[in-house]
Amino acid sequence: MLEAQAHQQLKALLRLEGETRWPHHLTLSRLLARSLRRADHTLVRLAPGIDPSWLLGLVVPLALCEQPLALVVSPQLRQRLLQVELPRLEAVGLRLPCWEGPNAPASARLWLLQHAELVQAWRQGALGERQLVVPELEQLRPCLRQALGVVIDTGHWEQLRRSLPGASASLLELHERLSRRLLSRPCGPLQQLPISPEQEAPLRQLLAALGPLPDPWPRWLAGAGDGWTSWASINSTLLQWQWHRQPLDPLAVMDGLLRGRGVVLLGQIGAGVAVGGGFSPQVELSLADPPLQDPLPLYAPSGQALPNAPHYGIHLLDQSRRLVLGQAGLTVVLLDDDGLRRGLASGLAAEFGSRVGHECTAPESNGVICCSWGWWLEHQQRLPLPDQLVVATLPIASLEDPLTAARVAALRLQGRDWFRELLLPEALERLQLAVAGLRRQGGRLAVLDGRIKRRGWGRQVLEALEPWVPLQRLRPS
Repeated sequence: MLEAQAHQQLKALLRLEGETRWPHHLTLSRLLARSLRRADHTLVRLAPGIDPSWLLGLVVPLALCEQPLALVVSPQLRQRLLQVELPRLEAVGLRLPCWEGPNAPASARLWLLQHAELVQAWRQGALGERQLVVPELEQLRPCLRQALGVVIDTGHWEQLRRSLPGASASLLELHERLSRRLLSRPCGPLQQLPISPEQEAPLRQLLAALGPLPDPWPRWLAGAGDGWTSWASINSTLLQWQWHRQPLDPLAVMDGLLRGRGVVLLGQIGAGVAVGGGFSPQVELSLADPPLQDPLPLYAPSGQALPNAPHYGIHLLDQSRRLVLGQAGLTVVLLDDDGLRRGLASGLAAEFGSRVGHECTAPESNGVICCSWGWWLEHQQRLPLPDQLVVATLPIASLEDPLTAARVAALRLQGRDWFRELLLPEALERLQLAVAGLRRQGGRLAVLDGRIKRRGWGRQVLEALEPWVPLQRLRPS
């Protein structure tokens, strides 16, 4: 039986390597082998910031399974799989044949796909009855949304006009009308503006009557309905703009992707996060890290300013200066507002000099990195572990982002609690992923966002950070 084979092979491999950094290898291996054999819908929740060595418990049953599989990975995980995990399997005589590329023969046992290739395979109906294994569930929706999305720039408009010379004048007029509307409006710090269905309608009606259309216009035309949203990213200096169109829920657009086949989803997601898309887990398991010996030191004094207060920038600079003072290790300050972040970095650099950098990947040993949440989550694996993490503002998505605003509007139309169902769970996941390395290092966390103590939902933020111990006063490390 597959479970017994996976258990024995993994035990032999762990014995050969002589170390077990993760205590759930055998549990995960048996569970996945059973799910692959039965073609179940299985959901495995992993601890935020988990060491990537857990992949060993995944690849062993994949190597032994005889059924056709599709493994969906990011470029980073693909590199880890090919350069680290496959050589580990070969050490005990196991082979994991991986077929790569946009098309795979039916005889290929494991098809290794990135998210854009998964979208292409789904569109072509090439997945067949392959079971689907997704080891980075937290990235599935945003990556599929981006892969399904369409970006149209000035060059695409020119190509469209050349392809349809009879409609060139009408297309030029529509483009100029949209440009005047967008470039005459203030676009805020994100340099983005929503494009309403009413603004799209004349172009959509014109293109529907014409054809054939050059890429990406057919995909733009196909992305119609309430499940999609459009926005423009503005370059005020060049007076140019790009047109973005993406689905609100990519799993709803890719109807049938998770139905009618075995699906194994693994990810660093919270217990309150639903998967959707027709996925109904028959097996659900949480594999947490061992209990922490020491709680996380948390500095979050009462009476702090709110992010929308006019003096919030002064508050951040004063508190950040106190937190950095006397620190011997690396400090990371997290703040999404670009203007406020750059101003904070300048203020700290005036005090601490070259120690301070803005989103730099080669910090000094006692350096200070001011960065956005997205930048930190993307780069933290390649940076030294910080001694101190300073949360200038909690990672709650801004409604100035047109995609976020559209997702919120869709929930409002259904009468649902868009903040507690969408924005807050996503913010808590980002927070837990961001502080995972800090827990391993034994550093301290500072939250300078006054909402953590002055809003009712702040209690959920504190619960997500458990276990922690309050720091009443700052002491040099």
